[in-house]
Amino acid sequence: MSDASKHIRSVWRFYVDGFRNMTIGRSLWIVILIKLFIMFAILKVFFFPDKLGSDYDNDAERADAVRNALIAD
Repeated sequence: MSDASKHIRSVWRFYVDGFRNMTIGRSLWIVILIKLFIMFAILKVFFFPDKLGSDYDNDAERADAVRNALIAD
């Protein structure tokens, strides 16, 4: 086994052991994952609709719309 693979393995064991022995950190990670799910799954659907997909039929029209919006400002 090379030195690089030994180093990677020891770093991997360090993190696995750290996550295995967490008590309060585990609940904090659950809160973080729930917040990320809310931000990306729920808020994206309601506050960031796919305007280009619904307003234009193909990629060329979408590209022209983006190009015109960038040049106009």
